[in-house]
Amino acid sequence: MNTTADEPRSLPPHAVIAATDFSVGADLAVQRAARLAREQACPLALLHVLSQDWLSTLQQWLGNRPPVEHLIADVQAALQREADALVAEVPQGVHACVVAGHPVQTLARWAGEGAARCLVLGARGQGGVQRLLLGTTAERLLRKAQCPVLVVRQSAAQPYQRVLVPVDFSPWSAPTLALVDTMAPHALVELLHVYTVPFEEKLRFAGVDDDTIAHYRERTRAQAHARLLALAHEQGWSPSRYRVHLREGDAAPAVVRSAQEWGCDLVALGKHGQGVAEELLLGSVTKHVVAEAACDVLVSPAAQRV
Repeated sequence: MNTTADEPRSLPPHAVIAATDFSVGADLAVQRAARLAREQACPLALLHVLSQDWLSTLQQWLGNRPPVEHLIADVQAALQREADALVAEVPQGVHACVVAGHPVQTLARWAGEGAARCLVLGARGQGGVQRLLLGTTAERLLRKAQCPVLVVRQSAAQPYQRVLVPVDFSPWSAPTLALVDTMAPHALVELLHVYTVPFEEKLRFAGVDDDTIAHYRERTRAQAHARLLALAHEQGWSPSRYRVHLREGDAAPAVVRSAQEWGCDLVALGKHGQGVAEELLLGSVTKHVVAEAACDVLVSPAAQRV
């Protein structure tokens, strides 16, 4: 089904939505979205947004409507061909929609009003940029979207096998574990907490001896280890489902380094972290991981209500 309507009514509810610009990166996203839709027994929607500003400028240059209408029809036909090629893979149906509007606002609104299970997009768009640049459409979409957003960098040849979940014990931690059960139910989960000794610099400035600081360090590790085990227990995970890791240092580079060292094909983390209160902000660790990780990154917007 193709449409240039401005309302999300054309999409089935609770679908996996793949945003595509027909680039190589978008092709990876579409293939992963198709796999997720099949695994979760839900519909797949392919969505292409024609920038309204671009269309208006083109109209001014062309000076009449038919060429613009032909261009839209060509885009619709191309997207429908992609959808038709995936019909056999997704029994619940594949929908192709072309809409005009602001890319970020349109994608976020369609995903939100359609209660999308996930919005999937490629890390590389038109032009083949090698990494997801902060400040681009993708980062703004991550800030605005109210559904899980999956940024795809790798082939979808198989289900996710190993997922890294950085945990900072913020309200976004537990819902991220729950989301992993949906998106990667059979993967091994690497639970990671990156810590620092509270007020270490101030303690040293105050003359606290190394043995005392070492005691604080060990207590911090022990408390974090216990909390990680408690989170996994609350999620109902068996010991074979996950492994617990503790690392000291700067969280953002530690997460990226750990994902590479352990061969993870997905990092799943919350949109925010400790200390982030504004809804439209994206946590600094999340921004860094989305930009720098070599694997796919899943960002969860859900927070545990206290």
